[in-house]
Amino acid sequence: MKKILSVLLLIFCFSCDDGDLQIESIDFSAGTIQTCETVDVAQPSILFKINSDEALILSLAANVFKNEEGTVALELTSTTASTIIYRLFSGTVTNTYFCSDIPPTSPTVQDEIVATTASITITTTLDTTATVPTHTHLITITAITLETGNNQRITNIGENIFGTITTN
Repeated sequence: MKKILSVLLLIFCFSCDDGDLQIESIDFSAGTIQTCETVDVAQPSILFKINSDEALILSLAANVFKNEEGTVALELTSTTASTIIYRLFSGTVTNTYFCSDIPPTSPTVQDEIVATTASITITTTLDTTATVPTHTHLITITAITLETGNNQRITNIGENIFGTITTN
């Protein structure tokens, strides 16, 4: 009996997970885009969506948004100035974490994964019904690939509407 228990204990020890975070999929379809400052088309933009203890951060280079109707297609690679970052936190995160001059000490970042590739489409329309004409930018992300530090890939080839922002 002792031998059987010893073998079972040995099998259990070798089959245990080493504790690495394993993220199988990400879903940011709910919620709205947040930003800490008014988006200026001539400046870089940091946009983010929060889903409880995780965040998807979209950092766009200056002049990606155009105040003219049309569509801009952007392919993200490791050499482009724009990036997508996924962060998993130790607890619920709020926009205070991103918008404070000194970020709070809690929650802490447990995992950060930078997208190795992605396709971003920004479709801009002009709204002339407002007192000041505004441009609405619909941001769609497709074919995003995130790769963890231990070379695990999370790939979503579906279309994800990141959301809309407006500029004047």
